[in-house]
Amino acid sequence: MTGGTREAPVNISPAVAANAEGEEIEVLESTEVIPVAPEEQWKSLFDKYDPENSGFISTERFRDLLATHGSELDPHKLEVLLALADGNADGKICYQDFVNLMSNKRSNSFRRAILQGSRQLKGCSLRDEAGLGLSQRLVRHVAYETLPREVDRKWYFDSYTYCPPPWFILAITIAEVAVFMYYGCKMDRLVLQVSSPSFLKSPLPYHPQLRAQAWRYLSYIFMHTGIEHLSLNMAMQLLVGVPLEMVHGALRIGLVYVCGVLAGSLAVSVTDMTAPVVGSSGGVYALVSAHLANVVMNWSGMKCQFKLFRMAMALVCMSVEFGRAVWLRFYPPAFPPCPNPSFVAHLGGVVVGLTLGVVVLQNYEQRLQEQSLFWIFFCVYTLFVLCAVFWNIFAYSLLDVRLPPPP
Repeated sequence: MTGGTREAPVNISPAVAANAEGEEIEVLESTEVIPVAPEEQWKSLFDKYDPENSGFISTERFRDLLATHGSELDPHKLEVLLALADGNADGKICYQDFVNLMSNKRSNSFRRAILQGSRQLKGCSLRDEAGLGLSQRLVRHVAYETLPREVDRKWYFDSYTYCPPPWFILAITIAEVAVFMYYGCKMDRLVLQVSSPSFLKSPLPYHPQLRAQAWRYLSYIFMHTGIEHLSLNMAMQLLVGVPLEMVHGALRIGLVYVCGVLAGSLAVSVTDMTAPVVGSSGGVYALVSAHLANVVMNWSGMKCQFKLFRMAMALVCMSVEFGRAVWLRFYPPAFPPCPNPSFVAHLGGVVVGLTLGVVVLQNYEQRLQEQSLFWIFFCVYTLFVLCAVFWNIFAYSLLDVRLPPPP
């Protein structure tokens, strides 16, 4: 395709849209639908400029693509794509970004950025924004805490509305604290509640003799061995879980959390067959390990302050909590022969976080059902759950495991 056949030149400065007169802004606010080609067409076009099949093309190649095929695009769409090329700090465009824009998944947010000024188009950092209110500064802080790419941070900053709020983590936390306080008053103790004779008589904790009661594989998160156990879990759950839910939503974070909880109890039932389980560590460790892995994998892009120190502190907190759980497991139980609660749930949560959780956090504003890696890990997780269920049905009798008496 020669340059003479194009109606819209590609060397238009994207800043023109930010400094435009009123009639040009009206064009950007037009409600006309931008023509969208099928995703397969965009994929074949993208592949031509990505012969290495890396999933990325440099911004230079991206501009060449626009120069060659610019006449096939709506002029408004072309301006948005040029804005993306100019404002991208990574120097490359991934396939999903390209398809998202071409299929109108993000075009509205980029238009809002154009209307707000030259911030998006000139590549200015979101951190340089001045005159923000308290809620806007909080959203910006969360964006830098969780997202590794500036284009995603700006998109999130423009689109987040606090509706709905991060209700899942807050609701789970309130419920766990309320249940702990209820049993604390009932047993008249807050420290080492596990030493109370009525602790395991609750219908909530997992107990190997009561493993047929399926709800216990999830409800055990509402019981904690003591206030020291609860405090560490709640601190990590709120500090990590709330920002993640603000960015990724309750559905995704709830999926990672619940999968970590279920994996934790099932892992105990397979590897530590005589021990009960209490505490929300399976879900908490799934979220924290997924977030830390995401930070490490995108180290250069993560712009949160003091990230090395804060990551070290998170690892210290996780290690202290895990060490406490290991010590308690092998400490002489208050009511033998029933052992103290197991620590294996922590490890189950970590495995979920490093697999399923990482995939969820890395695919911000992209459909998980379109990600093959998500389905691979989800199928592996489902297979583990099915194997653990069969293990619980048949293995205990086949191995003649001596279980402690029911509480």
